Amino acid sequence: MPDSTVVKYPVTTRAFGLAIVVLGGMQLMMVLDGTVASLALARIQQDLDLSDAGRNWVITSYALTYGGLMLLGGRLGDAFGRKRVFIGGVVLFTVASLVCGLATGEISLIAARALQGVGAAIASPTALALVATTFAPGPVRNQAIAIFAAMTGVGSVTGLIVGGALTEVSWRWIFLINVPIGLVIIALAFRSLVETGAERLKLDVPGAVLATLGCTGVVFGFTEGAEMGWTSAPVVAALVVGLGMLAAFLMVERKAENPLLPFSLFRNRNRVATFIAIALVGAVMFSLAPFVALFVQDILGYSPLAAGMAFVPFAFGLGAAAFVASKLAVRVQPRWLIVAGTVLTTLGLLYGSTLDTSATYMGNLFMLVVGVGFGVGLAVVPLPLCAIAGVGQHEIGPLSAIAQVAQVLFGPIGLAIVGAMATSKTLSLGGTSGVASTMNANQLFALSEGYTTALLGCAIFAALAAVVALFIRFTPQQVAQAQAAEKAAQES
Repeated sequence: MPDSTVVKYPVTTRAFGLAIVVLGGMQLMMVLDGTVASLALARIQQDLDLSDAGRNWVITSYALTYGGLMLLGGRLGDAFGRKRVFIGGVVLFTVASLVCGLATGEISLIAARALQGVGAAIASPTALALVATTFAPGPVRNQAIAIFAAMTGVGSVTGLIVGGALTEVSWRWIFLINVPIGLVIIALAFRSLVETGAERLKLDVPGAVLATLGCTGVVFGFTEGAEMGWTSAPVVAALVVGLGMLAAFLMVERKAENPLLPFSLFRNRNRVATFIAIALVGAVMFSLAPFVALFVQDILGYSPLAAGMAFVPFAFGLGAAAFVASKLAVRVQPRWLIVAGTVLTTLGLLYGSTLDTSATYMGNLFMLVVGVGFGVGLAVVPLPLCAIAGVGQHEIGPLSAIAQVAQVLFGPIGLAIVGAMATSKTLSLGGTSGVASTMNANQLFALSEGYTTALLGCAIFAALAAVVALFIRFTPQQVAQAQAAEKAAQES
């Protein structure tokens, strides 16, 4: 009799087909959306007359819901069927993109961006899970995972160019372009994906809601504090309530039947230091792009397309360092790679914080962009491997997911802190919040000083990451085992 326990995979011979087009296309769309928004901030602020705080919320509202609900989104697929949940997430993301493109004011745009984040939090982790259930273990799945992962790199680079070009026409197109792409993905998903069985899971909805609202409260406090006043009632209330919700989240997780954040995974001090370093590096990466994009457009007068092209060397620097780090991570202690990368990033950002209106691209910005990209690349390769070093194969998935959430969710908190530093510096010099094109010379100088102060804030986060990395004591052998275990988990 045939073995009834044998798993049947829809794709067994060749990875490239409709299924990987659907799953990889979704990943590409999500990455593009995160990249292009930073380039369009200056135009959005000018068109909708956003405050500096409102401008930051265009970025943070998306990341808060995406990071806060990502773990829950992945489990929705297990509970209700991955194909169904994936399509639902893409539908939500597509509808939210349409609303973003048609937004007429600050509130409607920020709300739609938050809804986009919810859709991404549902679709993205479910897509990765569908790769495992759609493609047979071995070469076919390895090819599918490689294609899926490549979409992140492709989206990062093409997003800079496509986003800049679309923003030249209208910032609305960076969101509206998602609508036809989303509709195609939805149509092909019905045809190419196979539904998975639903499991009886008790979802940790309270934990996800408390984590998201708690971070939102903290971000609101830091984002609005510089303009509203740090002792104003709304700011104090937001910080107190936000921290209270985060404390409640930790209490809920201790008692939850199926917690989003299993505390048993944090018994290793090296791993705790790893997650802190991941969060700090995430804050640097998330905060850096918006303020550099604003500096080159508002202060140096770059067009959105020119600003996007100026960022491309960052991606190449990061890629080159990632290649080097992947080879060295199994030969030297990973903490030294992380320290080297974060120190290089710190030095580059400290230099960036000294720039002014006389800066030129080849004279100042080119080496800064490449150097910081290389520094970030050295750090981001060993950190995820340290997160899963020394654990069993069944713990790799949860730890990898938590590492990703730590990077995504701490990004908005970092941006809120850095943004508060920038706004406070601008206001202290007699500057004002608003559109650069309407400012006089003194106000533009104050705005420039604010933007470069933001780079100083990023440098502080990078320096803190370097210090924390010294407490990561995983060995090259453990990192090599983590690489092997990760590969085995993908192939199983």
